[in-house]
Amino acid sequence: MKPGKVVCLFGARRTGKTVLLNIIKEEITKKNKKVLVVYGQDLTVQEILSSKRTGTLKNFLRGHSHLFIDEAQYIPNIGVNLKLITDTIADMTVFITGSSSFDLKNQIGEPLVGRSIFLSLYPVTQLEFSGQENMLETKNQLELRLIFGSYPEVVTAQTDKEKRKLLENLRDGYLLKDILSLDNLKNSLFIFNLLRQIAFQIGHDVSYAELAQNLNSHPKTVRRYLELLEKAFVIFPLPGFSRNLRKEYTKTPRYYFWDNGVRNILISNFNSLSLRDDTGQLWENYCVSERIKRNKYKDIFANYFYWRTYDRKEIDLVEERGGKLFGFEMKWGQRKTKRPNDFLETYAGSKYQIINQENYLDFIA
Repeated sequence: MKPGKVVCLFGARRTGKTVLLNIIKEEITKKNKKVLVVYGQDLTVQEILSSKRTGTLKNFLRGHSHLFIDEAQYIPNIGVNLKLITDTIADMTVFITGSSSFDLKNQIGEPLVGRSIFLSLYPVTQLEFSGQENMLETKNQLELRLIFGSYPEVVTAQTDKEKRKLLENLRDGYLLKDILSLDNLKNSLFIFNLLRQIAFQIGHDVSYAELAQNLNSHPKTVRRYLELLEKAFVIFPLPGFSRNLRKEYTKTPRYYFWDNGVRNILISNFNSLSLRDDTGQLWENYCVSERIKRNKYKDIFANYFYWRTYDRKEIDLVEERGGKLFGFEMKWGQRKTKRPNDFLETYAGSKYQIINQENYLDFIA
């Protein structure tokens, strides 16, 4: 965090952005710096920080070296006003959080090219847990993480009943709030049913037309809502990978949830793994999402895809980094899998690995 810079922290609600903001504030305050913390939902704050008046902004920030804005997506014209602040107020450092990236990243990024840094905060990752627990503790917690996920409050809850209740509150009170507030959308039932459809299709490429038919809607509407769900940090897509083979399939993406607990609350299934028929889907969602989070936190830049051919040969996750391709297949059980020779022969120098319960910690932590 440097003068003249804007640090932007994005992430889903209830992942700990405000807690982190307050910790950073305390550290800065110890150095005798003056920090102004404001909240984007405050109407007075919205009026001042969307004013586009240099005098108003200077008066508001007088005597402070740092401006912290929590939930900045509620403030109109926030990007232009942050540019005014950094242009006209010497040595001002700005830190903002946002629980939906709808247009916030564009609003900030365009006016502040070269002066803004974007970071993401996810539910607690295994990378973080590994700094606090030994391997035996991690193994013992694996089933809980596959079923209940790792939102901070859920992790610290003492009973399964309490974890379920917290996830219900998260689903009903937070996840859909940002989406419904955009363009005054009202159809929460449609969003809920769409998410349920996606939850049952983990590891499968989706058909927008099929989803639309099941939901009595239009494919364009389905795609729009899926994009909103991405921007609210509920789900993320993997596109299909294709470079050389004509039989490679790339028409539609696959979708995954950033947190297994959110996926399971949507289908109301918290049964133990021994009673489930979707353990493979839980494992794939967990490994893919944890891998991407891990790479982001380690500043490892990569592009992510799935790979499938029309004759049903496939790889769950293809990682493109450093000019090389790495294929990963997620397997919960011990069933043998054929090597994807078409992929390995077509893309010279590519690597392939099966991720199972024996080696997954190396993969995600």
